[in-house]
Amino acid sequence: MSLSRITSPHARGDNRTQRVMLLVAGACLPGALILCWFFGIGTLVNLLLASALALLFESIVLAMRGRPVSFYLRDGSALVTAILLALALPPYAPWWLTAVAVGFAIVFGKELYGGLGQNPFNPAMLGYVVVLISFPMHMTSWPAPHSVAAWDGVQQIFGLAALPDGWSQVTALDSLKINKSLTMQELWAGNPAFGAFGGKAVEWVNLGFLLGGLFLLRRKVISWHAPAGMLIALTLMSLLFWNGSGSDSNGSPLFHLFTGATMLGAFFIVTDPVSGATSNTGRLIFGAGVGILIYVIRTWGGYPDGVAFAVLLMNLAAPTIDYYSRPRTYGHSKPKRGFRTGE
Repeated sequence: MSLSRITSPHARGDNRTQRVMLLVAGACLPGALILCWFFGIGTLVNLLLASALALLFESIVLAMRGRPVSFYLRDGSALVTAILLALALPPYAPWWLTAVAVGFAIVFGKELYGGLGQNPFNPAMLGYVVVLISFPMHMTSWPAPHSVAAWDGVQQIFGLAALPDGWSQVTALDSLKINKSLTMQELWAGNPAFGAFGGKAVEWVNLGFLLGGLFLLRRKVISWHAPAGMLIALTLMSLLFWNGSGSDSNGSPLFHLFTGATMLGAFFIVTDPVSGATSNTGRLIFGAGVGILIYVIRTWGGYPDGVAFAVLLMNLAAPTIDYYSRPRTYGHSKPKRGFRTGE
């Protein structure tokens, strides 16, 4: 190959955005497979449906904006938004709920702000919160592990037939929030929602997303700062307000780390390079804020798991965090007190 073909400005390389999005999608695979193992085919249907709808909605908006559809779809950002949203939704949510969540995430969370790189909020979490507030009954209907047959689940999703009564159960976070009289040992022994150290089955799902997150760290797709800030803050908050094993206990640090959407949030949501902070110090602060808010919402708020709300609230604070945590420009020192620059 001649040098004229590889020198600037004609040098070509892999589409970094597309490569990153593919790696993120691949890193979701362990958690997605564990979800399918415990909760059935519903997660797979959600993934396929959400992905198709995301590509459809983005294509329509891009065409309306006069943008080249195939060029922008190739970056994979819409697909990753759909995957994260599908993994967060209940496995047997009706198809129209998935459509509403994906439509709001793509149209209002991303494209109306100008597309990838312009959105101030995490699109997947914005879509999730909209349906959580609008359809709380459907969003809190999580099945018991291994309780739904494949065909019955498909019929439930597309409204062909309803599942029998009793197919869903209260989650571990819900059970802990409403508990007023049982000690932690009694609650753990008598409630099927609790597993070995977290929510039953959900603890293994969190381990799957932890494995995927470590893969992203190993490949340097994400930095460690935001996940570390979130997990350390959540751990410290749960240690501070643990209250032991009595009936007023708020759960151990291990319980909070491996229940709900903790690991999905830590490695796949707070690491969003667009809606989060940009400097390393800022990412630590951003992650810590998310971790604190998750615990506050779980323990004293109205929702059992506060990952989505915590992320969106910190998205609002990200510009301010960046303003106060941005590094000094190379070659410039901090002005001395009392000295006004420019004079």
